[in-house]
Amino acid sequence: MKRFESVARESLEILNGLPHGAALLDGECRLLAMNSRLEALTGHASEDVAGVPGGHVIRNRSSHERSPFGEPIRTGAPVSMESDVVSADRRRVPVRITAAPLKGPGPSPAAILLFVEDVSVIQKLDALAQGPRSLPDLVASSPRMQEVLEFVPVVANTDATLLITGETGTGKDLLAEAVHRASRRAKSPFVKVNCGALPESLLESELFGHSRGAFTGAHADKPGMFRLAQGGTIFLTEIGDLPLPLQGKLLTALDDRAFYPLGSSRQVEVDVRVIAGTHRDLKELVARERFRQDLYFRLNVLGIHLPPLREREGDVRLLTDHFLERFARGLGKAVKGLSPQALAVLERYAYPGNVRELRNIVEHAATVCRQELVRPGDLPDYVLRGAAPEPVEPPASAGSSAGGLDGARGGLGGLPGKATWSEVERRMIMEALVECRGHRGEAARKLGWGRSTLWRKMRRHGMA
Repeated sequence: MKRFESVARESLEILNGLPHGAALLDGECRLLAMNSRLEALTGHASEDVAGVPGGHVIRNRSSHERSPFGEPIRTGAPVSMESDVVSADRRRVPVRITAAPLKGPGPSPAAILLFVEDVSVIQKLDALAQGPRSLPDLVASSPRMQEVLEFVPVVANTDATLLITGETGTGKDLLAEAVHRASRRAKSPFVKVNCGALPESLLESELFGHSRGAFTGAHADKPGMFRLAQGGTIFLTEIGDLPLPLQGKLLTALDDRAFYPLGSSRQVEVDVRVIAGTHRDLKELVARERFRQDLYFRLNVLGIHLPPLREREGDVRLLTDHFLERFARGLGKAVKGLSPQALAVLERYAYPGNVRELRNIVEHAATVCRQELVRPGDLPDYVLRGAAPEPVEPPASAGSSAGGLDGARGGLGGLPGKATWSEVERRMIMEALVECRGHRGEAARKLGWGRSTLWRKMRRHGMA
């Protein structure tokens, strides 16, 4: 046992360099060591579970007749199977478990190498032959987005660096993952790093790793995201926020496919495809000497620009239906769609936050909606205030009173052609109250609002 514990300590650096979860077990299937990926999956530190039976830590649904822990001991042959393991946050994660026995002097295995590969994303994208539209939330029908989606198989068929540009919330991370899943690297990790989320000192360690003692608190070697992405793809989002000193080290890593971890004198070689994303204008940053020109050219071998949602004709309705169906199902609600009035508001809104903002708006609407159709009152107030006014025709007859109802059915006559949404909403309330003879409960039901919502809006418009 002590001999294998020594082997486990010596093997831990090798295990941490593997792109999947990995563990070393003794001949009785007791854990000797786990790498950092398996620690993250199980929620247990390697040293805390040393000597514990593997099946107690890596909990899965495999039968006792065919188990990655029992069968290699009985047969002496490698075993590979698909199963589910319970993660640290108590989710069932689909995995492929491979157990390889290591022969000893006797008939029984001296130790067992266990590999645990997360296949959840691969299962979701098993229909990649149908194109990247199968990726959740990457939904589009507009001509500009169709051009983007048609380009995905082209850029997926190469290992050249790719730069994805576009405003915040346009789906750069989803597109990067679609490219990865359509490439030959699909079975290897897809690792995402936000270059603007950490200070420079921590970001270098996050990207390239560090050796033990490199700085205060570095009690053990850390592989870094580039090594964790070995064989796969690393997506560097917000690359425009990467500090200048790290830009040089990234450029060297791209050119040499190798780098020195922080505090280490030993070079590490990696096989990783790099995709970068940014909402910033990198050419402008280069002109202001805040981004290296040579790194910009190195990243922009291939480029894709994602258009903002306001330029994607027809996609607002498509995405709204997609998100609403998902949130309604998750909330257990019978929300079937949007009223024409609510849809008109959403189609007039500018979406500065793009698809991410639309998703949040629809989640809000699905949560507060109490009918089968989402009404304007179910949308966030800032959307109602920010929606461009719908053109309002003048009264059909010059004899109509300015304060009365328009002769056209359902019209909002008497308002100026450039009426604001506030004016339109106030007039809607007035018409509903007139039609319901001042009965607020009936007016609220007619507008699709609750009584409290109607009261709040009447107070806002100075009507109560």
